[in-house]
Amino acid sequence: MIIARPTAQFTFSHPAHFIALGFGAGLSRFAPGTAGTLLAFPLWWAIGGGYEPLMLLGFLALLFGIGVWACELTGRHLGVADHGAMCWDEVVAFLLVLAIVPEEPWWQVAAFFLFRAFDVIKPPPIRQAEMRFKGGFGVMFDDLLAAGYTLLVLAIAKRVFL
Repeated sequence: MIIARPTAQFTFSHPAHFIALGFGAGLSRFAPGTAGTLLAFPLWWAIGGGYEPLMLLGFLALLFGIGVWACELTGRHLGVADHGAMCWDEVVAFLLVLAIVPEEPWWQVAAFFLFRAFDVIKPPPIRQAEMRFKGGFGVMFDDLLAAGYTLLVLAIAKRVFL
């Protein structure tokens, strides 16, 4: 059981660890959640937006399910259910945001800062969901709510200001 910051050796010791730690992004000494959110950008560019919406949603649901498994197992091995180094939850939730927001850079930058703010501040019901749901699902689900808040604020801003 490891309670301290995971190492590269730990990250590569099991596929679940590699995934939950965002392919190593979670090893960042400064703001591993932000590093995970930033990882979503190149992944999104690699995935591209040329898929049918249902296929893309299914793919993101698959990544969410993999994240539940990976975060559950990695949290158990780290001794902390929602260890700060686990950032796959940010990756998947922000991929969902990137799939919906316009492709213009300023929309994506605004989405990034809003998502990070909601993930850190955890307004209701995010904090309550985080306390209620434990394990891998809880780790993944609270970031999905932060993504929802992000999309809601951007949709309102687009409607009101543009």
